[in-house]
Amino acid sequence: MEGRYVFRARIRLEPDHEAVSIEPSSAETTVTLFREAPEPGTEGWRFFRDTLWRGEASDDEYVRGLASEWLGAPVESASFRELQVDAAYFEALKAAIADDLEAFNADTVDEVLSKYLGSSVRVRSDDSG
Repeated sequence: MEGRYVFRARIRLEPDHEAVSIEPSSAETTVTLFREAPEPGTEGWRFFRDTLWRGEASDDEYVRGLASEWLGAPVESASFRELQVDAAYFEALKAAIADDLEAFNADTVDEVLSKYLGSSVRVRSDDSG
């Protein structure tokens, strides 16, 4: 069972030495971050509820801070791309949500998925990565 959150981030390069300067000070490309999604029902599994709204970062500054922490580099912008899961993870996620609908202030699992993840869930087949 596997799940991971995918974010894109634009990082800012900062030299460690005063004698070095960088032009431009931002990376020209973005990086893709893959963060393991905790197993449904375990500590931290509600990350999507606390961080996302309709498939977007609910608090840009907070998500930039998380990405900066994960990368160990200053992040100028960060955005959520998708939750990638295998079929087993997706079924476990839906079951955990169903067992805890009150925490999501929702009546159905589909409502929770739409409310927090929008259409940003990709269920991978066993042979895709």
